[in-house]
Amino acid sequence: MRRRELLALIAGAAALPVGAGAQPSPPQAYRIGFLGSGSRSGSAQYLEAFRQGLRELAWIEGQNIVIDYRFAEGRFDRLPDLAAELVRLKVDLILAAPTPAAVAAVQSTKLIPIVFTNVGDPVGLGLIASLAHPGRNVTGLAYSVGLEVFGKQLELLKEAISGLTRAAILGNPANPAHALSINNIKSAALSLGLQPHLLGTRDPDEFEAAFAEMVKEGASALLVVADSLFVLHRARIAELAISHRLPTMHGIRENVDVGGLLYYGHNARDQFRRSAAFVDKILKRSKPTDLPVQQPTKFELVINLKLAKALGLTIPPTLLARADEVIE
Repeated sequence: MRRRELLALIAGAAALPVGAGAQPSPPQAYRIGFLGSGSRSGSAQYLEAFRQGLRELAWIEGQNIVIDYRFAEGRFDRLPDLAAELVRLKVDLILAAPTPAAVAAVQSTKLIPIVFTNVGDPVGLGLIASLAHPGRNVTGLAYSVGLEVFGKQLELLKEAISGLTRAAILGNPANPAHALSINNIKSAALSLGLQPHLLGTRDPDEFEAAFAEMVKEGASALLVVADSLFVLHRARIAELAISHRLPTMHGIRENVDVGGLLYYGHNARDQFRRSAAFVDKILKRSKPTDLPVQQPTKFELVINLKLAKALGLTIPPTLLARADEVIE
């Protein structure tokens, strides 16, 4: 052995921890498949919250965990093929969000553990047997079970808009949760003395016709049901609502940032961060069926006061006082 090589070998050995005979090989990385209904850019803040949650539990992407991302870009018909891709990759676990992605993931495999997040009414959709005992290979975090959230959204909208009697409801029939949501919203509206006008759009090309119909039917406000399609095209929805002078309530925070009036719902970023704990437990050999589905413990109200003034609306001070955030 040459002298230079011998010195290098001695130096390398000296750098090893005491008792280590050789540099340990890096631990085998687990592979997670992420299945999303929306877009990569639209999911960025949520995925960072998920990665933050993983880091808090000592899971570092690119080191001991690898994530394969698949996004449907609002085209829910692509989700079954994207889910099948992740199954063929033999990922160790699938994280799916929101509802359409969760449904596709559950239909794609009965063996690979699935953690869903930001999913509405997983019991009603048949994804799990119950919140306490999910069953099968599925668990995660839900944001709505029943009428409560929709009823509160309509109640707040009615409080914000003096004299409101007729509200348009915009949903996406391509979303597996659409039928359940619409039935719940209709019941909630009628209980509040509101006449709902229900509309469904599967494609952004249908937005203009939907808004024209809202105005024709005399709607004075609009509830936009939480959906990946409406997040992807939130700027267009805001533009149409403002041009038709329709105050809006949203179930997703980002819609208010670009020109919606009200947001009431759970903290989606927090659900993504908390989903990391499910991933951690499952990778450490817990069974999904033994992990109860969690629901939000806090809901947030955001009011876009700047938009209210532009629309000539006076938001009651009592409502402003209850807001978690007021955009001025």
